[in-house]
Amino acid sequence: MARLAACILLFCTLTLAGCSAPAPTWRSKVTPLVDELGRQNAIKLFPQEYRNLLEIFEHGEAVFHVREDDQEADKYYHLAFQKAELLRSELRLMKQRLAEEERQRSVEIARKAEEERLMREAGKAELRLIEQQRIQSAESKGGATVYPSRPVIKDPVQLPGSYTVRRGETLPQIAGRSEIYNDSSLWPIIYRANRDQISDPKRLWPGQALVIPRRFSHDEAVGARRYSGKR
Repeated sequence: MARLAACILLFCTLTLAGCSAPAPTWRSKVTPLVDELGRQNAIKLFPQEYRNLLEIFEHGEAVFHVREDDQEADKYYHLAFQKAELLRSELRLMKQRLAEEERQRSVEIARKAEEERLMREAGKAELRLIEQQRIQSAESKGGATVYPSRPVIKDPVQLPGSYTVRRGETLPQIAGRSEIYNDSSLWPIIYRANRDQISDPKRLWPGQALVIPRRFSHDEAVGARRYSGKR
């Protein structure tokens, strides 16, 4: 009878152990995901969402280790897993958006570089044409042909296509600079090209990057001087 009672007790013990609550199933899934988001710098890109995720995960850890309530802890782990999945998706979209913005910046830089190259080529072609016309004019008058080693006119490669405003500068002062137009009365040309960031031509802000137009007609220059004289 004693042996039979011991067998029955052992059977009951094994049965109860088999019916006990299983270990949390979501913990093994969410733990590596939380670590992955930490390595991907989610705390800097989505600080509030990442902290909220950690709070839920750590609460589940407390319930699991301190209260030893596996089923209750698994609810928190499951919720943390859902939030981590959503955060990982948002992180992926943000990185794709940042990569696209960087690509567009690179394209814009390349476009401006090509535009400046074409302007330099056009300027050099214009210098060659002027020199040829001068030589032909000298030959038609019977004078001695002169072949200068270098054009006297300044090479357009040295003329900037943009200018950063310094403290206290005005549009006439900028237009009057030798590397800009060397003519303060041409400031309306700069003003018209930068209307998107200049609301009042009399007020500039340090650090503004102004576009400096290089190809404008004689009529535009005359109109600018006329407008400048009225201000």
